[in-house]
Amino acid sequence: MSRYLESFLEFLLINKSVSKNTYDAYKRDLIQFENFLKKPINEAQSKDVIAFLSNIENKRSLNRKLSSINSFFDFAYKKEIINEKFKIKQAKIPKSLPKFLTKEEILNSVLNIDKDSNWLNLRDKALIFFLYATGLRISEALNVKLSDIEEGWVKVEMAKGEKQRVVPIAKIALDTINNYLKKRNCISEYLFVNKNCKKLSRISAFNITKKYLNVSPHVLRHSFATSLVLGGADLRVVQELLGHSSLNTTQIYTHIQKENLKETVLKYHPLKDLE
Repeated sequence: MSRYLESFLEFLLINKSVSKNTYDAYKRDLIQFENFLKKPINEAQSKDVIAFLSNIENKRSLNRKLSSINSFFDFAYKKEIINEKFKIKQAKIPKSLPKFLTKEEILNSVLNIDKDSNWLNLRDKALIFFLYATGLRISEALNVKLSDIEEGWVKVEMAKGEKQRVVPIAKIALDTINNYLKKRNCISEYLFVNKNCKKLSRISAFNITKKYLNVSPHVLRHSFATSLVLGGADLRVVQELLGHSSLNTTQIYTHIQKENLKETVLKYHPLKDLE
């Protein structure tokens, strides 16, 4: 790894306070690009970037790598490592509706877990309800400590940057958490733990939601947002609850709202059966 790349990664970690996942993604993409170049990364030109990306068919992967590269060259230009600034536009990706589950699908998945179940099963139920009730990113949820929950609210250390937000928790989710904690036979400051009382890992959380719902934890975040939007919630309130820095990120849920309106008209309008 070149010293210029090391400086950029240090800048991300210290100055930008990016999450570990973001840092690892940038590092992986840029090392891959530098290895492809077979020359110092600061000597790269736009044609080198295009050549590197030319064999990547998945547009989301392409745009992620391009974002890493563009960020590095923006840093390099500001630090006068390079004399000429260039930026390659990202590929356009068709907007698709995020996958989500209905309330019934989520409730039915954990019907057989009652308060007399063992504490690990109660933890699974509590995690599912908590994710659906709060819309937290899984990395945020796994970092929640018992002291972060107070009077029906959870204080969230946001995954991106150093900001905080508070999110209300539905009573049924609080009840499942209390049932789980009453039977948990170990002591930890973290809300969700494994059988050894260590903080639950992302892989374990994925396995839990996959087992009961056959989806990733992130689908529960989409389900939370979708339920609010279809229920008539203001998009800016949803933005605040999700911790999106820009309303543009939240806009995707308006497509779900439009689809719901269309289905309603087609189902109930008096002209629906006429040709």
